[in-house]
Amino acid sequence: MSGGYETSLREGRDDRAIGQLSSHILPTSATMVGVCMTVLSIGRLSQAGRLGVFIDKLLAGDAVMFLVSAVLSFLSIRVIIRARRLEIWAEELFLLGLILITLTTVLIAFTINF
Repeated sequence: MSGGYETSLREGRDDRAIGQLSSHILPTSATMVGVCMTVLSIGRLSQAGRLGVFIDKLLAGDAVMFLVSAVLSFLSIRVIIRARRLEIWAEELFLLGLILITLTTVLIAFTINF
């Protein structure tokens, strides 16, 4: 196998697919920034103590991850040089953001008082 073919297999996409994934990551990441901000705002209404402060920090960091993911996906659509690499970074950061927001949601569920 040639080096280029192995790279395409590893990434799961060929060169024609550059920008297709980013066109989905961009609006979804922007929406997730809004979700983080909404949860942060609602979370300020509760009295969760020190754990609440930790959750706020997680959500703020998660919002930044989604923002950077959106910027990287935008750049991968707009630039030609290194578009593939930018898209991969955007994808990986987006997935990390999803994992973090899921873990944060679990923490929020355990801090809710009945």
